[in-house]
Amino acid sequence: LIAEEPLDVSGDFDQLIRLFLNLLDNAVKYTPPGGTIEVKAARADRGMVSVSISNSGPGFPPEDETRVFERFYRVNEDRSRGRGGSGLGLAIAHEIVRSHGGTIRASSQPGEKTTFAVDLPLQTSAGR
Repeated sequence: LIAEEPLDVSGDFDQLIRLFLNLLDNAVKYTPPGGTIEVKAARADRGMVSVSISNSGPGFPPEDETRVFERFYRVNEDRSRGRGGSGLGLAIAHEIVRSHGGTIRASSQPGEKTTFAVDLPLQTSAGR
């Protein structure tokens, strides 16, 4: 589901692309064959744009919802090793969002659904 209205944000174009590529890469990496990935974007409260990327992958326990943004943290070393990566993607995503004045959060229902939600400030009409 993508908003029908333009949702402009200000920021470093390359960094914002890197942010969403990191999140989409994780969704693809952890979604099993036949699984689903869902991307939503909408205007949120407080002058923000909310973008969420969900997948039907294995997920992780609730206690890891904040830890996944730590550098080099992996939910399960054995599960992650065969999928590549350095454990930096979500830490980088977190830093990009923070530097743009936004927030990022993770939620997961193990075995069902994992969602990464990003809120970024809408560009004001003066910034256009």
